[in-house]
Amino acid sequence: MAEQNKFLLVDLSVLPEVFTKVVEAKRYMAQGKAKSYSDAAKMAGISRSAFYKYKDKVYPYESNSLTRVLTLTVTLVDEPGILSSLITGLYQIGANIITINQNIPVDGVAPVSVSLRIDRERGDEDVVSHVRQIAGVVSVRTVNA
Repeated sequence: MAEQNKFLLVDLSVLPEVFTKVVEAKRYMAQGKAKSYSDAAKMAGISRSAFYKYKDKVYPYESNSLTRVLTLTVTLVDEPGILSSLITGLYQIGANIITINQNIPVDGVAPVSVSLRIDRERGDEDVVSHVRQIAGVVSVRTVNA
């Protein structure tokens, strides 16, 4: 029988600092702030050996219990800046865009699908209503998963 990974959720205050430093170093690499793992470890203030020892075993806990994913299909007028206005409008309601796909415009309109992470308390109709008010939006609807 294959051994399964086992996990614990542990408060950072009781863990050695090296674990948070490893996560910090991994973030430096992911964001392009470090050019190598060696540089990332140095920037985080840990040894290369400590980084390599834990890099595949330590991950940040990111609770998604306060947010949810909503997918919209939006039809936009095919004019410069309309997609940018949609993105700005979503930002204004605190949405974090996960994916966005704009198809080739036909007959002066462009279909766009957008998946976003929003506050769990914000209703779908509130988001749809906000998007409808953005100049250049022809139609908007939610996609049920």
